[in-house]
Amino acid sequence: MWDEKLVEPIQVKDPADFPRAEEAPEGCIVLEDLKDEFGYQVDFHEVVYVKRRMGDGKEKELSLHIYQPHDPEDEERKWPIVVFIQGSAFHKQNLFVHFGELVRLAEKGYVVAAAEYRPSEEAPFPAQMQDCKTAVRYMKKYAGHYHGDPERVALWGDSSGGHTVLMAGFTGDREPDTDVYREYSAEVKCIIDWYGPTEFSKMNCYPSSQDHCSPDSPEGYEIGRKNVLENPDLVKETVPMNYLSKEIASPPLMIVHGGRDMLVPFNQSCRLYNRMKELGKKVVFYKLKDANHGILGFRCEKALELVDQFLKEWL
Repeated sequence: MWDEKLVEPIQVKDPADFPRAEEAPEGCIVLEDLKDEFGYQVDFHEVVYVKRRMGDGKEKELSLHIYQPHDPEDEERKWPIVVFIQGSAFHKQNLFVHFGELVRLAEKGYVVAAAEYRPSEEAPFPAQMQDCKTAVRYMKKYAGHYHGDPERVALWGDSSGGHTVLMAGFTGDREPDTDVYREYSAEVKCIIDWYGPTEFSKMNCYPSSQDHCSPDSPEGYEIGRKNVLENPDLVKETVPMNYLSKEIASPPLMIVHGGRDMLVPFNQSCRLYNRMKELGKKVVFYKLKDANHGILGFRCEKALELVDQFLKEWL
């Protein structure tokens, strides 16, 4: 038992050098040789990255949830940045849906910023992609606040967030855009698309558990609460493939889609992949054979490893 006399605070450079308590009362179970395996410590920040003037004249604040890794052995280290767009059928997002995955990715050594976009009922296309670009620019401007590297920025999104990052990543500093933080480029090094829709007018041609054409469908709301099939000109603007060309460089892309996706037909990713291949773009496509829409295969270490490996290759 420790001699219960007052002692001075003990200062050590390495926590592993601090004296071990040798006490172990009867019944106490002692576990040995345990090591930290989760990676870097992660700090959380919530900030408003932009205020948008809405149709009613009021301002809407949009938030970023920032997961920042911390390496106590290298306080000056700069981390690559991943801007994540949470899917929501283009409606109001729950930025904590992929909380676990985002924390795990930050533990691997990335500043991860989950960005809120304007919901489609308040601001239809191209509002979401414009908000995404603004989030990228914000993170570049304030990268130093979070020990991020503004020269190494990637986009990742799932479902409607996948569509959003495709649109933002393929267009970069081209229109549709906004002027907020325009002194910084919205160009990114690579894009990760998890089961994002790519061609609204073709979604009802394949098995799905919901309608994708009516004015009240997610895709109908995204074009201004209009019928998808009756408004081809509006739909054309939302097709990521229409912003690709041989003449304009595109960021490398990773696509991941479940073979049993009941909300976004698997063919949507096939259409994007085929077009990327036709144009000679850098693209890799993973089909999770029996995975559904973000479940039954996406919430596992293997899926996150795919993300990590792709980011390490291009950031």
